[in-house]
Amino acid sequence: MTALPSIQLLSPQLANQIAAGEVVERPASVVKELLENALDAGARRIEVDLEHGGTRMIRVRDDGSGIPQAELALAVSRHATSKIRSLEDLEGVSSLGFRGEALASICSVSRATLTSAVAGADSGWKLLVNGHAEDVELTPAPHPVGTTVEVRDLFFNTPARRKFLRTERTELDRIEDVIRRLALAHPEVAFELRHNGRSLRSLPQALDLAAVEQRVAGVCGAAFMESAVRIEVASDRLGLTGWVASPTFSRSQADLQLFFVNGRVIRDRLVAHAVRQAFQDVLYHGRHPAFVLFLELPPEQVDVNVHPTKHEVRFRDQRAIHGFLFGSLKQALAEIRPQDRLAQMRDGPALTAPVAGGSPGPSHQPGLALRLASRQAPSGAAAVRDHLARYGELGREPVGVSPSPAEFDSGQRQPGLPEAEEGAPPPLGYALAQLHGVYILAQNADGLVVVDMHAAHERITYERMKTARDAQGIRSQRLLVPLSLAVSEREAGRAEAEHEALAALGLVLERLGPESLVVREVPAALADGDIEGLVRDVLADLVEFGSSRRVRDEEDALLSTMACHGSVRANRQLTLAEMNALLRSMEATERSGQCNHGRPTWAVQSLAELDRLFLRGR
Repeated sequence: MTALPSIQLLSPQLANQIAAGEVVERPASVVKELLENALDAGARRIEVDLEHGGTRMIRVRDDGSGIPQAELALAVSRHATSKIRSLEDLEGVSSLGFRGEALASICSVSRATLTSAVAGADSGWKLLVNGHAEDVELTPAPHPVGTTVEVRDLFFNTPARRKFLRTERTELDRIEDVIRRLALAHPEVAFELRHNGRSLRSLPQALDLAAVEQRVAGVCGAAFMESAVRIEVASDRLGLTGWVASPTFSRSQADLQLFFVNGRVIRDRLVAHAVRQAFQDVLYHGRHPAFVLFLELPPEQVDVNVHPTKHEVRFRDQRAIHGFLFGSLKQALAEIRPQDRLAQMRDGPALTAPVAGGSPGPSHQPGLALRLASRQAPSGAAAVRDHLARYGELGREPVGVSPSPAEFDSGQRQPGLPEAEEGAPPPLGYALAQLHGVYILAQNADGLVVVDMHAAHERITYERMKTARDAQGIRSQRLLVPLSLAVSEREAGRAEAEHEALAALGLVLERLGPESLVVREVPAALADGDIEGLVRDVLADLVEFGSSRRVRDEEDALLSTMACHGSVRANRQLTLAEMNALLRSMEATERSGQCNHGRPTWAVQSLAELDRLFLRGR
């Protein structure tokens, strides 16, 4: 057996290169660390210059507080930082950088130059680092207040690392992504990006909400902002702000999900799980939501020191954070009504663009058209209210039974439109006709509204059934033959600790031993399902996230199926009054923009779009 070599201390240069393997993965890693240092220094303008995707040169210049001459050499030493002094500081870190490894690691795998000046100094100073912190040159140099860090020939002394770099375009894309994320987190800072002498991105300071939204649109795209809903929620010591795109703006992949904790962009399984649950019954299968969200909480409530790159965090109270995120997002999605979406669309470029060709467009008078239709086929508001009441009965009819038109409309057919009230018509307007027994065509102030009547009624029925369920609570059913389960000791302990919370969900579990449970009661609505699978999933959620919505989600899935079968079917002929009753119900129902499966329930074709379609005004 070969004897192991004797234990020796690593040289400072090798230790820094090993640390660089964790911190400096590619040029984008260098840019991220230098930008975070600039932001911590209070910079209000940051300029980034690159050559060959950052592999040949990276220069980051800021107007922050600068580094004094006496501290420049120390700044490139390992574990040297101005941001923490004690364990208490580490437990409440509010700065982006704090580990004292970034500059040392960068300098150990490149040829770096630091030039900096502080307010009140006679001149700036330049520090040239030749591959490690022990080989430095310090000379006077003119420089405004702030710091410039120039990194050349990345990985020149570790050629094996260079082999893992991608093409110039790929490395540049990664750097742009880093800048975009930090620009979103710090709108008060101006960013400038140049590559090979050509300006790629220039973001001025955004000091009000309108400017911030312009920056978000510039980073995430105008289509995202046109679809996004503003979030502003505060609870105790937690705050959530940002933008969430409506479910109809879903993505095929999770490439537009930006989450920040105290200004730091992070990836976290708990956050992803909370967001996924909030979108569960409004998102089409296999699609991903889009959002830009900022969570603010006391620094001591989150541990940012769990990974060298600081991309991951650990929350002190995971259950509280999960519940806060889930509840805030779910409520925000529930409050999106057709009138909100229409107002947003009306203010967007698609609805405010001039008619093509530059000539004045035709004078549209939607209110006049409604009055004419009303005179042709009068119908009172009382009839609409009566049909609205009848429409609500559909959600309580037996599953699979499609009521006849005569039953649905009480034998009193009302063919006309209701009188238009003073002011603008309702958001979804008034029904005009039914198309192929599937779609309702309506006219509102913006143009033509098309509604999928089955999808819309399915959502209305589903929400009413959930409301009724929530009012009554979850009823449990005792098992004639209790179900014994072998689980891990951790799961058994969690089930015992959460006994009351589980009982509120209709699950009564009893611990029989260190690694065994017995299921005595289950939710009545799910008694015929996979009880063992449900219990195991609930316990897994409790262990991982501190809470679980498995029971509620399973019940929701059952109610969704019932609502689907109990809703009006295709080719069902509705009177105009019945169609209008459906439109009014949609305007009052949460999440009515999507059916239970995430499909859109309505769409609008504006007058401006119709004009362009028929070349009017040219």
